[in-house]
Amino acid sequence: MNEFLVRQSNRLPATPEGKELRQRLQPLERQRAQELRDAGILVRLWRVPGTRDSIGLYQAADATALHEALASLPMFPWMEISVEALATHPQEQRPG
Repeated sequence: MNEFLVRQSNRLPATPEGKELRQRLQPLERQRAQELRDAGILVRLWRVPGTRDSIGLYQAADATALHEALASLPMFPWMEISVEALATHPQEQRPG
């Protein structure tokens, strides 16, 4: 499995329609995120203070599998996403 650092910014409009859409999608987003956690794909999730942005640590077989997981999120069409593939640092490697 490969690890990826994913930065997500929600770009739903701050209009009454956007707020209504956010309220409707938020429970679905949380449910899908829990499913990704249960599958071992979403490992950790942090909120960026003072924003609606988040940073997640994901594990996936490859970039295509990660894309499929991210695209499955209900708010995906309104997200700005950046992905960094992670490599193990030599200090993190365990002798064996």
